[in-house]
Amino acid sequence: MDKVAVIVGAGDAIGSAVGRRFARGGYTVCLVRRSVEKAALHVAAIEAAGGRAHAFGCDARDEAAVVALFEGIERDIGPIEVCLFNAGANTQAGALETTGRLFRQVWELACFAGFVTGREAARHMLSRGCGTILFTGATASLRGGAGFAAFASAKAGLRAVAQSLAREFGPKGLHVAHLVIDGGVDSPAIHRRRVARLGPDAPPPEPGSLMALDTIAEAYWTLHAQPRDGWTFEMDIRPSVEPW
Repeated sequence: MDKVAVIVGAGDAIGSAVGRRFARGGYTVCLVRRSVEKAALHVAAIEAAGGRAHAFGCDARDEAAVVALFEGIERDIGPIEVCLFNAGANTQAGALETTGRLFRQVWELACFAGFVTGREAARHMLSRGCGTILFTGATASLRGGAGFAAFASAKAGLRAVAQSLAREFGPKGLHVAHLVIDGGVDSPAIHRRRVARLGPDAPPPEPGSLMALDTIAEAYWTLHAQPRDGWTFEMDIRPSVEPW
């Protein structure tokens, strides 16, 4: 059976980059996002480079769908050795403009979905006594900012979920880790936001001020590759020029 890495929230930036890295490391990669068609584009890129990958459509907020997803992958593809929860939900809105519905939606995607994903990954890994469960964090995981009440509370909650799972499952052989991405990512989405904020004539970003996707993906691989006698729970990475 193939060794399998599951990426839940396999978007066009970090998620797909981590998928490519694990495919190069010999894993069959399952890319999961709400749109199976969008996931399939990254599957094609992995396969073109000689890797093995599958695309799945799943709303990570749907508990029953996530349970079925993991059961299907274990049955049809192979034992899951690595699981990354990377769903986004980065939302900026002033507190007075943040409705209860918006707050719940952000929490469901960034926190609740992470718990369900981690729980189901652990459910299948525990019988084998090994596995890696990774969670993508952000600056908001550590401190709230103006306009980020919903997002920061959800990401801080996800960090607490990761800590709890690490303490519960670490002694049983599962490496649970949380990676704080503290800075801008060199991705098309970030560049589009920058142009929208500064205008089309804005100067290019300062060299080295954005994190390359391959650099970030390598950090996830490093966490997974750690031996049991030296596991990291939390790794934070940022560009050298990022204030912190």
